[in-house]
Amino acid sequence: MTENYLLRVGNLIRDSRQHRGWTQAQLADVLGTSQSAINRIERGHQNLSLEMLARISEALDSEIVSLGTSGPMHLRVVGGRKLSGSIDVKTSKNAGIALLCAALLNKGRTTLRRVARIEEVNRILEVLTSIGVRTRWLNADNDLEITPPARLDLDSMDVSAARRTRTVLALLGPLMHLEDRFKIPYAGGCDLGTRTVEPHMVALRQLGLEVKATGGYYHAEVDRDFTPSRPIVLTERSDLATENALMAASRRDGVTVIRNASANYMVQDLCFYLSKLGVRIDGIGTTTLTVHGVPTTIDCDVDYAASEDPIEAMSLIAAAIVTSSEITVRRAPIEFLEIELALLEEMGQRYDRSEEYLAANGHTRLVDLTIRPSRLHAPIDKVHPMPFPGLNIDNLPFFAVIAATAHGSTLIHDWVYENRAIHLTELNKLGARVKLADPHRIYVEGPTRWSGTEVICPPALRPAVCILLAMLAAKGTSVLRNVYVINRGYEDLAERLNQLGARIETFRDI
Repeated sequence: MTENYLLRVGNLIRDSRQHRGWTQAQLADVLGTSQSAINRIERGHQNLSLEMLARISEALDSEIVSLGTSGPMHLRVVGGRKLSGSIDVKTSKNAGIALLCAALLNKGRTTLRRVARIEEVNRILEVLTSIGVRTRWLNADNDLEITPPARLDLDSMDVSAARRTRTVLALLGPLMHLEDRFKIPYAGGCDLGTRTVEPHMVALRQLGLEVKATGGYYHAEVDRDFTPSRPIVLTERSDLATENALMAASRRDGVTVIRNASANYMVQDLCFYLSKLGVRIDGIGTTTLTVHGVPTTIDCDVDYAASEDPIEAMSLIAAAIVTSSEITVRRAPIEFLEIELALLEEMGQRYDRSEEYLAANGHTRLVDLTIRPSRLHAPIDKVHPMPFPGLNIDNLPFFAVIAATAHGSTLIHDWVYENRAIHLTELNKLGARVKLADPHRIYVEGPTRWSGTEVICPPALRPAVCILLAMLAAKGTSVLRNVYVINRGYEDLAERLNQLGARIETFRDI
C-alpha cells in the first residue's frame, strides 16, 4: 500500500473508533494487538493485510473495507431543496427480522410479503442460511420464502453476521424448542450504550431456559420438565424480550400468561403470525398476553405480510418538516404515530390525514398523511419516550432535528439509552444548537440556519438519519461518510428521497 493510501485508511479507522466511543487501547484489546500498533495504523505507518482490515471493520461495525467493492459507501447531499410528491411507507424492519426468527417454529414453508431488503435483514438471513435454513427471494416485490431443515446445523452458524445484529437474541425463544443445549454469539447492532440482556434472561428463565454468558457466547440449556407456576412478569417492557417470551411460550404445553408485555407494532405482528401457526394469543395490543401453546409439531405453509413501519413513517414526516416541504406519506400506521402527531400539532405543525384503511395483515390501521409547511414553536413540556402507546423510543431522535427548526428551546430526555443523546450533538456541525445536559438529556435551541459540511455517520441508526435529514435542509453540499448504519435499517432511502426532489449521490472513495 502507498503511504497516502495507508493514511486515508488510518483516518477512517480512527474516525470510526472515535465515533464508537472507544480508546485505542479498547480497540487493541478486541483485536488482540497492542495500543502502539493501533496508533501506527491510524497514523498510516503500518502495512495492513486484508484479514486485519476485515477484522477491524467487524470490530467497529463499520465498512472500513468491503471485499468486492471499492470501499465504504458515502452520501453527497446538495441541500436547500424543496421536496414534493407522495411516498409509500415500507414494511416494518423490526417486525420482519422477528418473523424471520419465528419461522423456525414452523417445519413448513413461511412466505413473508414485502420484506425490507436492508442490511439488518441480510445479517439474519446470513445466520439462518448458515445453519441450514433455505431462504429465497421470490420476486421484485421482496416476497421471501423461508423453509427450515429437518435439523439445524448450529455448529456452522455465521458468527460474524450474528455479532453484527442485536436481533440474534430473538433466536433464543425458537431454539429452545429445537435443542436441549445451544449457544449463540454475543449480540451487536447500534452503539447506544450499555444494553442489558437481563430482561430476556428473566423472561426465558421462567420458561425453563437457563442462559450463561461467557467466552463471547450465550450458552443456553433447556429444562424440559420445568413448568411455570405463575404468570411470567417482564422486568422491562422490552419489545425483543416480549417477542422472545412469546416464541418460548408458543410451543409449550398449556397456557402462559405474560405480564408487563410490550404492545408495540412488531410484537403485534409477531402475535398475528403465531396465530396463523395455530397459537392462540389473547390480549394482543395490551400489556397482558395469554398464550395457548401448541406442544405438537407445527408443519404448515403460512403466508403473512408485516405491517408498515411507523419509524420510517416518522422519518419521512421529519424530512418534510425540516425542509419546509409538502409531502404525502402514504400507508402510515396511525395507531403507532398518534402521540407523535399530537405533539407535532402542539408545536404548530399542520397536516391532513385520510380515512383509515387496513394493512395487508388485516389488523393494523393505516392512513395517508399530507405534511404541510408550518411555523413551529418549542413544546411547553420536555419530549420523552414511553412504552406503547406512548411516544416511540425510536422516534425520539427525530424530534431533535424537528426541534432545531422550531422557535424556542426544547428539552429532549432519552432515559432509555445513555449514548444516543450524545450522537445527536453531531447536528451542531451543520449549524444546530444542541447542548448536552448529561448522557440522557439535550437542549435544542431553534430555529437553525443549516449549513453544509462533512460528517461521519454516528454508529446509531436514528441519529445518523437525523443528520441526513438536516443535510437535506442545509445550504450547500454536505457529505455523510460511511452510511452502513443507515442501510441497516432503511431500504434505498437516498434513492427514495431523490424521487421526492432531493439531490443525494452515493459514492465510494477507496
